[in-house]
Amino acid sequence: MSNSNNNSIISLNGVEKIYKTKAGPLRVLKGVNLEIKAGEFVAIVGPSGSGKSTLINMITGIDRPTSGEVHVAGERLTNMSENQVAKWRGRNVGVVFQFFQLLPTLTVIENVMMPMHYTGTYKGKRKERAMELLELVDLPDVANKYPSQISGGQQQRAAIARALANDPKLIVGDEPTGNLDVISAGLMFALFEDLVAEGKTIVMVTHDRDLAGQIPRVEEVRDGQLVAKEEIDQRLVAGAGA
Repeated sequence: MSNSNNNSIISLNGVEKIYKTKAGPLRVLKGVNLEIKAGEFVAIVGPSGSGKSTLINMITGIDRPTSGEVHVAGERLTNMSENQVAKWRGRNVGVVFQFFQLLPTLTVIENVMMPMHYTGTYKGKRKERAMELLELVDLPDVANKYPSQISGGQQQRAAIARALANDPKLIVGDEPTGNLDVISAGLMFALFEDLVAEGKTIVMVTHDRDLAGQIPRVEEVRDGQLVAKEEIDQRLVAGAGA
């Protein structure tokens, strides 16, 4: 089933998420409605515990809503089995994590090829495809090194190359600059801007208000709900003047 809006790559309608805890039900998302169009660059901000990570997990299909509808990249995720979601995510969504999550026993190029092996894509051309991506992120010289042999900034760029392995429509960054120095974070952000210019959609969770201020669209999650745009604008302006 396609998205409710043909221009939207992400459509969340009335999404609620309630976790069962020993203290009772914990309502983390409270009727969230969100539309993101293909080709947008969107920052998701908010304090710890606000629900932004849960929101990202809804978008990537890692978690399911208690109620409401989630449509991403042409599919209704709330209707799919766990196996179907995993295969769909492998082909349509590239995820970049804060702590890189490269497999330490594989070389950089082997890490980049992993998603292709999982989804059965680029048969006979996986190494060639991986090298093209490592060149894109300016890492061809470390292809045969192990993650422990390269810097944090290089590991993050390798993680971006891995996220691009299957040419996904959507890239989701979960605090991708949180573990990087200023220069490495700047390089990663510039790469994201280039990818958006090429037509990719990027949704990035960040605690960095300065970084969020450089992103065309900012959505703030507070107490399980999205904050009105006008209030976000006021906060960003106030932050820039501080």
